[in-house]
Amino acid sequence: MDRNVVGMILGGLVNVAIALLLAPFFQGVLRRVTARIQSRQGPPLMQPYFDIFKLLGKEDIESGETPGMQRVATYLLLATVLAAVCLIPLGFPAPFSGSGDVILLVYLITFSGICTLLAGAAAGSTYSLVGTSREMMMMIALDPIFAITLVIGALHVKSLRLDAVLNGSVYSSGFPAAGLIMLVVMLLAFQAYVGRVPFDISEAETEIMEGPLIEYSGPKLAMFKYAQAVKLVVYAALFVALFVPWGNTFPLPLAFIFFWVKVLVLVLLSTFLAATHARYRIDQALKYYATFLAVSLGAVVLASFGH
Repeated sequence: MDRNVVGMILGGLVNVAIALLLAPFFQGVLRRVTARIQSRQGPPLMQPYFDIFKLLGKEDIESGETPGMQRVATYLLLATVLAAVCLIPLGFPAPFSGSGDVILLVYLITFSGICTLLAGAAAGSTYSLVGTSREMMMMIALDPIFAITLVIGALHVKSLRLDAVLNGSVYSSGFPAAGLIMLVVMLLAFQAYVGRVPFDISEAETEIMEGPLIEYSGPKLAMFKYAQAVKLVVYAALFVALFVPWGNTFPLPLAFIFFWVKVLVLVLLSTFLAATHARYRIDQALKYYATFLAVSLGAVVLASFGH
């Protein structure tokens, strides 16, 4: 086997291992910091690891209408998210970025949302269907914004290769208007992408009791929770790669540490917003999403003219 292929496979495994190891830790940071802001002690930082192991050890009860589809959706969601992890830099160059492009990354991110829709539809309960419909509306509004951000980067570097786009390409030379606009849009929309308050509408626990996941328990619920935790890492890493690329040229240990410090700062900002804001209604959220989408379309027009 070619050495480059072996290197890519090993690099992909390292990326997956890093994401799986750190994703529950960031969830622990979210819980602990949220509790402190709300004057509570909160759970230990390691609690998400304990929760996942506890769920994996429970009986796999299947109470949905189509258990086969529930199993497929669960495995596909985690597999899709981990595939996306192999395409993004996590403090060092992404192992598969030279073999993938912007279109593939958009497909993977979108397909992870489709897996959640399939899971909710397969459960078949009233609450899961309500959560699924909300998730669908959010996908229709949000996924084009993410795609537009990558397209703007591709327009600036005149390439669809991920290794070129995921390197601050939205700024190109200097700080073009399109890049600055998308920085603000993606920062405001970050909460929605990671499903945090005030945009955790499809899984509003106090309203529709976990939404699409209401009929899930045991190992399948553990994999869903794990995939959602990894998605936080994926979106945070993509945001840093696109909008805060400075420090990537440092020597490897320093670049790796600096990258995760930037991710941690973004997670802490997300936590602060979640702890200090109430959940929006679905109609309020859709108005925000429509505004973000309209501004993003204006940005891609500017990018097409080199701005």
